[in-house]
Amino acid sequence: MLSIYNTFTGRKEEFRPIEPGKVRMYVCGITTYDYCHLGHARCLVAFDIVVRYLRSRGFDVNYVRNITDIDDKILARAEENGELFSDLTERFIAAMHEDERALGIRPPDLEPRATVYMNEIVAMIETLVDSGHAYRTDNGDVYFSVLRFPEYGRLSNKNLDELLSGARVEPGELKRDPRDFALWKASPDEGVGWDSPWGYGRPGWHIECSAMSCRTLGEHFDIHGGGSDLIFPHHENEIAQSVAATGEPFANVWMHNGPLRIDNEKMSKSLGNFFTVRDVLSRHNAEVVRQFLISSHYRSPLNYSEQALAQSASALKRLYTALQGLDTAQARALVNSRFERAFNAAMDDDFNTPVAFRALFDLAREINRLKAEEGRSAAQLGRLLVKLGGVLGILQSDPEVFLKGADSERVDTARVESLVAAREKARAEKNWQEADRIRDQLSAMNVAVEDSAEGSRWRVVSKTPD
Repeated sequence: MLSIYNTFTGRKEEFRPIEPGKVRMYVCGITTYDYCHLGHARCLVAFDIVVRYLRSRGFDVNYVRNITDIDDKILARAEENGELFSDLTERFIAAMHEDERALGIRPPDLEPRATVYMNEIVAMIETLVDSGHAYRTDNGDVYFSVLRFPEYGRLSNKNLDELLSGARVEPGELKRDPRDFALWKASPDEGVGWDSPWGYGRPGWHIECSAMSCRTLGEHFDIHGGGSDLIFPHHENEIAQSVAATGEPFANVWMHNGPLRIDNEKMSKSLGNFFTVRDVLSRHNAEVVRQFLISSHYRSPLNYSEQALAQSASALKRLYTALQGLDTAQARALVNSRFERAFNAAMDDDFNTPVAFRALFDLAREINRLKAEEGRSAAQLGRLLVKLGGVLGILQSDPEVFLKGADSERVDTARVESLVAAREKARAEKNWQEADRIRDQLSAMNVAVEDSAEGSRWRVVSKTPD
């Protein structure tokens, strides 16, 4: 039984899709005005894991993840740069896709852009105005009336009085209530905008996702996801306007990944601890970064540090070392072994990747035990390790390549190969003193050498930071 923590109800629930065997899932994507940062990466990887696991369990998943390509931040950055907003968004959409490929994030089935769904956005706002849930102001803005939706605040556990005490009306806003939020924003004739029944303008951020999700997945679907920072006001507003417009429940399950912190502090440009994905990938192996991003439960806060990355590198090396020397491509994975059952049990418990990793490490230990006894059994378990690793998006590289390359920027590969060859020659000549001397020299370079009947293999060994 698969159970998922539902933010809307505040508890884990047995997952039962609306249509048996099929899952319709929407995740709020990136606002494309800058490079993706580590917080974005955590969200993207977390829901990539959800989709991978659901599909591994036989579900037919329709995964939609939007792109916000029109927004106040986008327009401000484009004006600052002196370029068209569309040129800005195209550049950063391409960069986002590069980062995703580097981290092994599979593309969604559909990636709708707000600017392409303007007809659907306008139609939904018209429905809300006609039903009395929204109103037009004298300057052409359209607002959703929060008081017309009695269940507002249920997702975020906020009451209307609490929201009123913290709300304010910005200069130029003509909303009737400080808690109301914009569905349509009037634009000057020379500004960026589209024609609408309320005049020239552009949509508010929240209505974009409601229109795109309902158009691509239907008015009632299975899972809606995103970062925990979106619970309020974005997802709260999505629920209000979607349910008010359609009369349907909108999403059955709401999933939110936890925040990412840097050395136990909130990531912030002002603190100088703001890292983009490409910043980190320029210094660390991409698979190591991915392992780090799923090393804690997706709902928990995740703390980034160099020590944490070193621990992730060490964890992956343990798993790849178990696979080293096995012909997993020709082996058949064992079916329904205790290792696979343990892995699936962990993932069935709200996608608990830390516990799933324990099953992988138990499997690696068993492979190492069997290697010296009976090669075929070890290879079958190795094939299973590769299969289960694939559900998490790891262990798909050649072990030799990974073990030599994970820290290749710190090692002179040509020098290492030359020393290993010299050591093998010394061993062939039974010059054990010279062989030991070279081993010590390699060890000082953080290179471990493993001897076997087929020859010597080497790998980089990371030293844990003090």
